[in-house]
Amino acid sequence: MNENEWVRCPICGNKTRDRIRVDTILVNYPLYCPKCKQETLISVRQLKTTVIKEPDAQTQSR
Repeated sequence: MNENEWVRCPICGNKTRDRIRVDTILVNYPLYCPKCKQETLISVRQLKTTVIKEPDAQTQSR
């Protein structure tokens, strides 16, 4: 039997609209939470979710 889990929002902890299985691999996936209305970049491997921090924009130097 395949184990399925709901992907939870890393900000508020509520369920999102996405489900993953044990064999699901997500890389740089933009996860949207309908409750807190935030989008977070995540990676998933073997039901382990990792939040990807985006680097801040840097100003151009001349």
